[in-house]
Amino acid sequence: MESHLWESANILRGPVDAADFKTYIFPAFFFKRISDVYDEEVAAALEESEGDADYALFPEKHRFLIPEGCHWRDVRAKTTNVGAALQRALREIEKANPRTLYGIFGDAQWTNKERLSDELLRDLIEHFSRLPLSNAQAKSDVLGQAYEYLIKKFADSANKKAGEFYTPRSVVRLMIDMLDPRAGETIYDPACGTGGMLLEAVNHVRESGGDIKALWGKLYVQEKNLTTSGIARINLFLHGVEDFEIMRGDTLRQPAFFEGDRLATFDCVIANPPFSLEHWRWGGSAGGTPPCASD
Repeated sequence: MESHLWESANILRGPVDAADFKTYIFPAFFFKRISDVYDEEVAAALEESEGDADYALFPEKHRFLIPEGCHWRDVRAKTTNVGAALQRALREIEKANPRTLYGIFGDAQWTNKERLSDELLRDLIEHFSRLPLSNAQAKSDVLGQAYEYLIKKFADSANKKAGEFYTPRSVVRLMIDMLDPRAGETIYDPACGTGGMLLEAVNHVRESGGDIKALWGKLYVQEKNLTTSGIARINLFLHGVEDFEIMRGDTLRQPAFFEGDRLATFDCVIANPPFSLEHWRWGGSAGGTPPCASD
């Protein structure tokens, strides 16, 4: 699965800059995943209801809703204006799942034919179509590991700029072991990147014998970059994390979490701010502007 996912980057290589691979590949990957799971849920509902097609479409039978005409196979059937069909499907899926998926697919310019021709998009879609991504054929732990592999590969190709969205997992593990989060505690990451720190916190609780479901509804993160925040949400979903809150925005200038009229507090706070950035724009902050990494 890892090699197959990485091969998708080679399809885009040339017309698309390597730094932008993640903008297109992660949304396509997740679109294929939720479409395959939707079909799996339909089949289970049909078996349960002895073939009642209306019953199989009930919203409560599905983790995520896919509107009519917006399934992966609908886009796959297109031969012209593929980008427009793909963009429409992604936007309609976001609208159908406002609490969980709104904005998750980012702002990729799928309709830019100078970068993404119909032929290129058909090749990308056919490539992903060869990989079954239902729950039965791709467990969340395997899928999550493959997704993390792809994140790291993209970070490696981005070189020094990768620090804006990716922290080496060995560093993340050390930080989490030091903080030692526990089941039932609130956990907050104010600059979440691709969500690796939050995932490691969940893994730490699991490995310590805690019930990770005690964390549902207690995971809070904020991320400024639209594409990166979408990657983080996909990452969490693929790893089986069911209930979390990711808010977009600049944490320093527009913190998102409050308790009444005061900033919210949390049991465990973990963060790797993007120190490599040269302009933090803290304005008149008493703390001043932190130096860039080269200083």
